[in-house]
Amino acid sequence: MKTIIIDDEQSAIDILAGKLADYEDITVTGTACTGTKGILLAKQQQPELMFLDVEMPDMTGLEFLNQINTILDSPCKVVIYTAHSNYMLPAFRGKAFDFLLKPVDDAELRKIVQRAFAESAPVTKKQEQEKLLLYMNSSDFCLVNNQDVGVFQYNSALRVWEVIIAGHKEPMRLKRTANYETLLALSSDFVQVSQRHVININYLMEVRDNVCRLFPPFDGISDIKVGRTFRRRLTDCFSAL
Repeated sequence: MKTIIIDDEQSAIDILAGKLADYEDITVTGTACTGTKGILLAKQQQPELMFLDVEMPDMTGLEFLNQINTILDSPCKVVIYTAHSNYMLPAFRGKAFDFLLKPVDDAELRKIVQRAFAESAPVTKKQEQEKLLLYMNSSDFCLVNNQDVGVFQYNSALRVWEVIIAGHKEPMRLKRTANYETLLALSSDFVQVSQRHVININYLMEVRDNVCRLFPPFDGISDIKVGRTFRRRLTDCFSAL
């Protein structure tokens, strides 16, 4: 995977490049110490993975991120890495792939690299068929990719489950026969975190004060609490360090 590093601290570049050298499928093809040089490097290299510092002398990494679509001809996974955790949410709102704190933790870097490889893997025929058929009324329906589903929520006023989908302004109502068991059976990515919510764990960023915070485009949802009886089921979905 062709990778570049943009950071105004040469020591930070050297440390990260050294850690990335342990991954045989990653090749660091260039580095830059300013945003301007980084833009030229990105245009030249057209990388698949980029590690981008936030605080640089001529522009911020977030300003750089806003230009990414005009710089690159194909998608690139941009990892914002910085010593300041307060940049996390702006980074994801700016469509960053992931966020890495300095000093770089080996376990966190490994997770990011593994996720980058996983999401770059070719889509199989089975994955292409992973779609949901949602009825809009008694006869009309639409097809939605599982990966575009962020949250299933129970509407207690209407007594039906609804689904929140990327690109749709309003939740879509499901058939009255839908229940949490049928939702969980759709994919192992769907995990129940409370009596009212089933989430797509691929969008889970963190659980803070017992509330789920999700990656964009679902970062505006702030009322998903993890129920006591569901917490273990959620944590069992991940490797703990």
